[in-house]
Formats: sequence, C-alpha cells, structure tokens
Amino acid sequence: MDLRTLGRTGMRVSPLCLGAMMFGAWGNTDHDECARIVHAALEAGINFIDTADVYSGGESEEIVAKALAGGRRDSVILATKVHAPMGADPNMTGNSRRWITREVESSLRRLKTDWIDLYQIHRPDPTCDIDDTLGALSDLVHQGKVRAIGCSTFPADFIVEAHWVAERRGRERFECEQPPYSILARAIEAAVLPTCQRYGMGVIVWSPLNGGWLTGRYRKDAPMPEGGRASRVPDRFSTDRPEVTSKLEVVEALVEVAQHAGIPLTHLALAFVLSHPAVTSAIIGPRTMEQMTGTLGALEVALSDEVLDQVDAIVAPGTNVDSSDAGWTPPAVADVWRRRRPLATRGSH
Repeated sequence: MDLRTLGRTGMRVSPLCLGAMMFGAWGNTDHDECARIVHAALEAGINFIDTADVYSGGESEEIVAKALAGGRRDSVILATKVHAPMGADPNMTGNSRRWITREVESSLRRLKTDWIDLYQIHRPDPTCDIDDTLGALSDLVHQGKVRAIGCSTFPADFIVEAHWVAERRGRERFECEQPPYSILARAIEAAVLPTCQRYGMGVIVWSPLNGGWLTGRYRKDAPMPEGGRASRVPDRFSTDRPEVTSKLEVVEALVEVAQHAGIPLTHLALAFVLSHPAVTSAIIGPRTMEQMTGTLGALEVALSDEVLDQVDAIVAPGTNVDSSDAGWTPPAVADVWRRRRPLATRGSH
C-alpha cells in the first residue's frame, strides 16, 4: 500500500485509516472480533488507527490496546482524541488545560502505550482560549507523551487563529485537521481544505461513506433497514426531512454513475475523497470484518475526470446536501440568544 506523509510530521500513513468508533458498546461488543478486524487491516497494509476517548466511553481505546499487544504497537501510527464529556463532572470535557492534562493520562492507560502519535482536539471549544489548549498540548509534546497534535471539525477561521497563536506564542502547531468529507458533504472544499493546504497540514477525513448513505444501504422507495445508525439516530434518517429526501435522490444518481464506471458505490465514494489533493487519509469505521474488507478495493480505483465531473453535476462542489452533516454547529448559529439583543435594549412591538 502506498503511504502518504501526514502534513509536515514526517510520519508516513496509509491512505485508509482504520477508525475504531464502532469497537465496543457503540457497535461491535465482541472484543476478539474487533481485534481480528485490526489484524486484518494491518495485514492489508493499513498502518494508521484512529480512535477517541469518548468512543464507547473508553472501551474502544481498550480494544485497540488489546489488538496491538504482542509487538504490533511500534509499527502503527496511533491517533486518539479529547474533548467530549467523559463523566458527570462539568470539568470532564472541553479543551481546557485542566482536562487535557488529566484525560491524556487516561487515554495512555487505556491504550497501554507510553506515547500517542497524534493527539487531536475532537471539537472546537469557544469557551476556552486556544492558547490554553495549545499550551497544554505543547507541554505533552515536550514531555514525550504525544508526538504531534491536530484538530477535528474546526472551521477554517479557527484553524487560522490556532496557527497565528502558535506562531506568536511559541506553541506547537496543529499538524492536521480531521473534518467530515464525502460526496454528500463537500462544504469543507470551500475553505477548510484550502486552508489546510496553505498551512501544510495533513487531512484525515471522517465519514467518507456519510454514515452508510454511500454504501447503497439506504435507497429510494425501499424501507429503511432495521438496526445501525437509522435506529440510533432516527431523526437523521426520517424521510419527513427534505434533506433526507434529497439524499435518496442523490444516492440513486450516484449508483448509476458507479454502475457505468464498473465499480461499487462504496469504492466510488472512497476514491472520490482520496482524489482531492488536500486529503491524506480517509477513515473507514467498520463494525464487521466484511465491512472492512469491502473498502480495501477502493485503493485500486482511480476516478477519471469524466466521472468526477459527473459527481460535481450531482452534488455541487463546496456544498452539503444535509447541513447536519457538518459535524459541528457554531454557538452563534445554534443558540438563539446569541443572535438577539435583550428586549430591554431593543424595545418590543
């Protein structure tokens, strides 16, 4: 498998990254089977594994540790993330120095490793000064507990601010960004990907199959299959939402493109994201061995300009079919009170 350099880190990673979100209570509870999936991925040439503290409440990290036991750890680029709530304590979340320095120790313990190759901030935290976050991460790099740092689902302006602060304050810089990217979710093409290219950052995209939509599992005029994401987050798959109806139409058009190209829809979807010059690696998050092995053929696919033009005609570059696929909504948009002055200062009519 041809390897790609992750930004300016010098670390060489496979174009497919094994995501471990579905290992544990959120997906596959059979630890032995999850370990076999990891081993099969390593044997296929994948040397990059991504997890997070929050996945199944830490269980995913523990499963990854079991799978890498016996000498496999040294040959793997291991990434994990911090930010999401890990308990009822209001300070067991976010991007503060207090939480990062505490939680990294928990991740190291669960992963049974002395170092993390890539430690990522899972989401932005507007309540926390980015200098506080970068300062804590820089200390971890200097202590040898972390080799490189990155961010996930950060808007372009947040990435620019982080680099500005790193330069002015002498902090370690974010070496990569992990955004959502697929044929159905292309908004990052407008600013995030160009920003990453400008700063020489690696890009590890998550949800390249858009939560299963680009596997052909969900089709127009067919009943929604039981189980999986549709049962866990039914609102995201409800045909009462116009965005879901639009996705069903788009999938039908993409199925036709894939058939004419002579490749499975899954391979079309993965090859599409990997064809972007800013993308270093695409995360595959299998729950079963079949799902993992079914993605490997995408590496043998090189999409022609004709096929890419057809995709552009179906989903316009720089747009998301469903805005909820953005992965993070800024508080200025999500919170009504941030968009309206108090009545006392604007009067009422």
